[in-house]
Amino acid sequence: MRTVFVFPAGERADAVASLDRHLPGQRDPRTLDGNPCIDIDDERTGHLFSDWDPQDVAVLEAAVGHHPTWAVQIDVSGRIDGTAEVHRMIALLLEHGGVATDDYTPHPWTLPEILSGAVIGGLRFFDFRGCHGPDREPERS
Repeated sequence: MRTVFVFPAGERADAVASLDRHLPGQRDPRTLDGNPCIDIDDERTGHLFSDWDPQDVAVLEAAVGHHPTWAVQIDVSGRIDGTAEVHRMIALLLEHGGVATDDYTPHPWTLPEILSGAVIGGLRFFDFRGCHGPDREPERS
């Protein structure tokens, strides 16, 4: 399972409303064409940041300007590529700002970086192919 966390600018209710508009009739979890699974995770009642390195949380806080308490979590099965689906959800959720993180770099990615295919730390956003190449080890599990 590969995971992306999206930290949209704005309120949680706005993100939920956007998901409801684009994925109608779904909850707990939502899916995009049956995969990936999309849900809201939070620090108070969920598991957000429970397995994050404190340094990665600090980098995220610096990028968003505060300590986020919730995120949209996108889980993608290893049975599918998932890149197109993840990019579609990222474009929707970050259209008004915010950042996203993936399993492969500690960098908080902005929508312009993701859409342009920017390379940071030798990888693009959600670059599971590049991360697991013959000479690379993941930077964060």
